[in-house]
Amino acid sequence: CFVCSKMGAAITCWMRGCGRSFHLPCASQGECVTQYFGLYRSFCWEHRPQQPLQAHPEQKRTCSICLETLDNERAFKIMVCPACQDAWFHRNCIQKQAFHAGISFCCPCCHNKELFVLAMLKMGIRLFRRPPSWESDGGWKQEDQLHRQCDVATCLCPGGREQVEEEGPWELLMCFSCAAEGTHRGCSCMRMTSTRWECSGC
Repeated sequence: CFVCSKMGAAITCWMRGCGRSFHLPCASQGECVTQYFGLYRSFCWEHRPQQPLQAHPEQKRTCSICLETLDNERAFKIMVCPACQDAWFHRNCIQKQAFHAGISFCCPCCHNKELFVLAMLKMGIRLFRRPPSWESDGGWKQEDQLHRQCDVATCLCPGGREQVEEEGPWELLMCFSCAAEGTHRGCSCMRMTSTRWECSGC
């Protein structure tokens, strides 16, 4: 292996005449690219595919995912969306994005899919044919995003603003107009037959 100098390197650079071999775990450290599609070609640091980046030396670029500064625009660790040319990423950041996005993988900024996915595949980003992690692993639930507390100035509920019951005076109703604030029926003196409530802002 030209990276770690140990035996057992089973991957050889696809470029004819190049004798460099490496282990798959050494590929990233040696700045090699393995394409996970078609012929599964691998390239050493000298012959790997390069993205045609539009360099603007006076403009500091930041990773569109982690928001940290990108130091070297032509480095192995930097990638750009070919569709919008405004979305720049660390290689590790976009690989993590691909892992979690699965079949929904696209540019996080312009949402282009066709050009973006082809470019990422060519540059060695591995894609995954599965639903996005936020839909399949149970880590994200719609109810986790709902507003679930009483927002009136004086909450009368003995259990506090976040106590919610299915019915009765401590049933939570959301503002009919904005759904951004809520109230217990008892805190706003609402009848049990009332189904609509509006916050003071609306």
